[in-house]
Amino acid sequence: VMQCSASVDVLFLLDGSYSIGKGSFERSKLFTSKLCDALDVHPDRVRVGMVQFSSTPHLEFPLDSYLTKQEVKERIKRIVFRGGSTETGQALKYILRKGFPGGRNSSVPEVLVIISDGRSQGSTATPAMQVKERHITVFAVGIKFPRWEELHVLASEPAEQHVLFAGDADDAANGLYSTLTGSVCSTTAPGCKVESHPCERRTLETVKELAGNYVCWKGLKQPNAVHASLCPFYRWKRVLIKHPSRCFRTVCPDPCDSQPCQNGGTCVAEGLEKYHCLCPVGYGGDIRCAPKLSLECGVDLLFLMDSSAGVTLEGFLRYKAFLKRFLQAVMGQDSPMNVGVAQYNNNVKIPIEVGQHKDAFSLMKSIDDLTFSGGGTLTGRALHYIAQHGFRSIPVFADVQEDLPRVVVLLTDSKSQDPVAEAAKYARDQHLFLIGVGNSFMRSELTKVTGNPKQTIVYSDPQDLFNRIPELQRKICNVGNPEGCQAQSLDLAFALDASAGLGLENFLQLRSFVRSSCLHFSINRDVTQIALVIYGSRAHTVFALDTHTSSSAVLQAIDQVPFLGDSASAGRALLHIYGDVMTVQKGARPGVNKVVVVLTNGGGLEDAAAPAQQLRDNGILVFVAVVGNAQRDELLRVAGSPNYLVHMSSYEDLQYYQNLIIERICEEAKSPVNLCKPNPCMNQGVCILGPGSYRCECHGWEGPHCESRVLRGDSPRSSVLPLHSQAQQSSSGLQHSSRASRHTKRH
Repeated sequence: VMQCSASVDVLFLLDGSYSIGKGSFERSKLFTSKLCDALDVHPDRVRVGMVQFSSTPHLEFPLDSYLTKQEVKERIKRIVFRGGSTETGQALKYILRKGFPGGRNSSVPEVLVIISDGRSQGSTATPAMQVKERHITVFAVGIKFPRWEELHVLASEPAEQHVLFAGDADDAANGLYSTLTGSVCSTTAPGCKVESHPCERRTLETVKELAGNYVCWKGLKQPNAVHASLCPFYRWKRVLIKHPSRCFRTVCPDPCDSQPCQNGGTCVAEGLEKYHCLCPVGYGGDIRCAPKLSLECGVDLLFLMDSSAGVTLEGFLRYKAFLKRFLQAVMGQDSPMNVGVAQYNNNVKIPIEVGQHKDAFSLMKSIDDLTFSGGGTLTGRALHYIAQHGFRSIPVFADVQEDLPRVVVLLTDSKSQDPVAEAAKYARDQHLFLIGVGNSFMRSELTKVTGNPKQTIVYSDPQDLFNRIPELQRKICNVGNPEGCQAQSLDLAFALDASAGLGLENFLQLRSFVRSSCLHFSINRDVTQIALVIYGSRAHTVFALDTHTSSSAVLQAIDQVPFLGDSASAGRALLHIYGDVMTVQKGARPGVNKVVVVLTNGGGLEDAAAPAQQLRDNGILVFVAVVGNAQRDELLRVAGSPNYLVHMSSYEDLQYYQNLIIERICEEAKSPVNLCKPNPCMNQGVCILGPGSYRCECHGWEGPHCESRVLRGDSPRSSVLPLHSQAQQSSSGLQHSSRASRHTKRH
């Protein structure tokens, strides 16, 4: 972040001797690259050069060779360890004799950075003094376990500001910047200041230690006379010695110090002045994590919380936190406050009546006051009670009747001890919209309560519960709305398992599911295009994206789809869709979202994970709908996310899950589009994005999508395809693109 931007020549003197060793030499190179981050490398500002020394000095590159920081770093990576004795004095004499190679002849300040272990095999005091007498600023950086006394001799005064340790690269880079700021560099950024703090330098020294005494024989002056004596026994060992010192560092105020992120957001600094907030789900309405959802759709909303022993105190507190986070996210100052909360175990109580609180603060306080009850789990009884007593509408005027949808959100992680289906049906007959929220083990019971898996929300772990806040908001505000996404533009391909493992009867049910799903889409060139691929051991395109332009034609073609009856390979089907269906040649439109729906019994998915990831990497969503027993881990590898996987126990369940699948597909149709994914350019053309457009860079081909081979004598061209006008296409299967452009403008 902080860089020295003055005109200065910086020469690194890198120790490449055997006492350093190849490993520490590589670490020295990495450290040197880190130091470059503190320098604004530019021909008119900081120039960098390097000399490696061991027995003799060797110029690696002069100061005028590389003019950008990236070039310098790339060159440093290529430097090779030379080895030899540590002749630091000879290296300093080389600098005295040659000057700074490629430098600006002392017209700008000169800085010498010596990176060494300080274990020179010759005298360094005299040449070091002569270098400093030439007004060269010398930094001595210790590597490995250096001899600090020698480094202090090499460095400029005061030594505390010019002696650094490479073991902490970030700290040393800051120290280099801090010292240069006080001399050659521009002043520190506003609010930043140089501070000193105590630190320590460590080194390994070989010391002589008394190990004990042993019996030895000593002669006397008399002839032939000796006597026994005790003689000392010494040994040498290496010990770690710590030298107290002071370090100087530049300290700047963090833009996150003021805690600018609200509602539990995490602040991430971007330099000295900027930051961004990582916001919890449901927040992000502005840069400080303001609520971005709303309940301004207008409903009477009652949360029915399980407070029985089955949900446990931990689960109850988790649902309280979820409820508060949800309401904080969706309720602005002007949102209707028709919210209530009921609790149940063996009995039901309504501590917060619907519409009781008219401001968010008092509502949150009442939620805080809710207490855990324990006891049995009678969900059926609770639903029946809520249907009769949960909504007590009291109009302001006698002739004004409230007619808002009434929504009950059931929060439970505990199986009911009484039947729920009949009570739930009674509640729905009273025109209550039921939404169920619970862990994944509750899916079946929650579906019985809601009567529709689309109205059920399950989570896999506590954090995943909070990630479901936007989904719950959408379900609350979409109660009673018609299904489908008639107006969404989409390129949609179904991959239908037609293998023997599936069987003819089940194949016909999946085929019927594809047929009824197509009724949810407006099929034409400008809105939704649909392709169908069936697969066994090989994949076959029944019809491509641009084959049919009406719903009737698509439905008629689906009715003719044959059963194959051989082994299954979903991987081959996905590769076929990637290379031969979702392409410009076969009708795919740039600027339109693309979805592949795989319908299978789970067989033949072993080879599908990699092709599915390839599709996702190219901007194509893969949705997997599986009927029957299959390994969930394998299914998740193909789908990529639990959000794009529907696992059903029987083929009769297809009708119940159709709305959920269509909703997920329609959500994808609204997401942002990358015009270059998948690549619209044919024949190895390269797609290059521009502002609201793309162009194909062709090699040996020409045309908007590189579809025409360049004739001899011609030169390849690339055409810019604006988002609002994707040029008139050639006659080789590209006629749809100009029509698609009318849609992509709306995107």
